[in-house]
Amino acid sequence: MKLFKIAFVVLLFLVNLVVAQPSWADRKFTENPDYIEVTQSLDSVLKQKETEGVTVENVKKIADLQFQKYILETGENWGQCRNETRTAVLVYGKKRKKSLSIYDNALYLLASGQETDDEWDCDGVYLPGDVKVAGLDTLDTVEGQQPRNAVAYKIVDGTRLIAKTIPGTSEIKFNVPPAKVFTADEQTSWLIPDTLQAALATEITNAPIDD
Repeated sequence: MKLFKIAFVVLLFLVNLVVAQPSWADRKFTENPDYIEVTQSLDSVLKQKETEGVTVENVKKIADLQFQKYILETGENWGQCRNETRTAVLVYGKKRKKSLSIYDNALYLLASGQETDDEWDCDGVYLPGDVKVAGLDTLDTVEGQQPRNAVAYKIVDGTRLIAKTIPGTSEIKFNVPPAKVFTADEQTSWLIPDTLQAALATEITNAPIDD
C-alpha cells in the first residue's frame, strides 16, 4: 500500500509538470535581454539609493525601472506603437531578412491613426531633432536654444506606446516613459540618421498595421 501511495504521488507530480509546462514557457521573459538589463539597472540604482540616500533622480529612476520590469513580466513578448499625432512617424522594427544593414533594426513608416500589428515587435520611435517632444530637453547655446540631436525613443517588449499631439501645439507626447533615449554617437546598433531627410533616404517601408 505504501508503495502504491508513493507511485500515486509521483504520477500526480508528473501530470502537474505536463499541465504546468505552458505557464513555465511564459516565464521566458527572464531570458529577454531587456529584462536582464532592466533588473541589473534596478539593482544598481537601489544600491545607489542605499549609499547616497533618497534623491529626486534615483526615486524617478527606480519608478521607471520598476514600471519597465512590470511590463516585461506581464506583457507580451513584443511592443506595439500607435500613432495619434497629426502626421506620420517613423518607428523601429526588426530589419528585413535580406537587409545588408549593419544595424540591428530598421525604420518603418506609421501613418497617422494607425497602430502596428500585434505580434510585430515595435522597438520604439525615431525623433528628428526639430520635432518637439514633451519631456525631452533642448540644448542651451549662446544663441539661445537649438533643437536637440535626433534620437531613438526605445521601449521594452510588452509596451503599448501611444504618440499624441498636444492640443494647440505641434509637440508630441508619449503615454509611457522611454526605456532609453539615445543618439547615434552613444551607440552603434540602432539606425539614427541625423535628419529626417537622411532617414527618408534609407530603405523605408510601411509598418505592418493592426487591421
